[in-house]
Amino acid sequence: MRSLTLTIPGVPIAQRRPRFARVGKFVRTYSDQATEAGRFLLEARQQAGGMFLEGPLSLEVICVFPRPKSHFGTGRNADKLKASAPEDHTKKPDCTNLCKFVEDCLNDEVYKDDSQICTVRIRKVYAEDGCQPYTWIKLTELEEQP
Repeated sequence: MRSLTLTIPGVPIAQRRPRFARVGKFVRTYSDQATEAGRFLLEARQQAGGMFLEGPLSLEVICVFPRPKSHFGTGRNADKLKASAPEDHTKKPDCTNLCKFVEDCLNDEVYKDDSQICTVRIRKVYAEDGCQPYTWIKLTELEEQP
């Protein structure tokens, strides 16, 4: 059972809806996330080292977001986290869109198609003190049932 673990630095990115533009009598569909997806894919390629997973897969994703300034004290306590600051990130973007972005970016790079993913586990949290935001991904090949 092989597995692959990736850590993509930067604020986690959610999949956006496709955009549409009218060109004469026709409507064109395009994605406005090409740059973000390219940066994500470049980092994933370097860490994957050409590993390609086959068969049914399990996907685990942890999205670590930066904390807003309101989670910290003021004045000389500006570097201290308030006791009321939450651990889990409950704001937008939602988990499903974060996961969809990861799945779509890794298509044809780490696995053939995201339809191979049978189980998904995702969590959104805030970064620890002094920690930069990132997306942690673990893909594991599952044993096929007879």
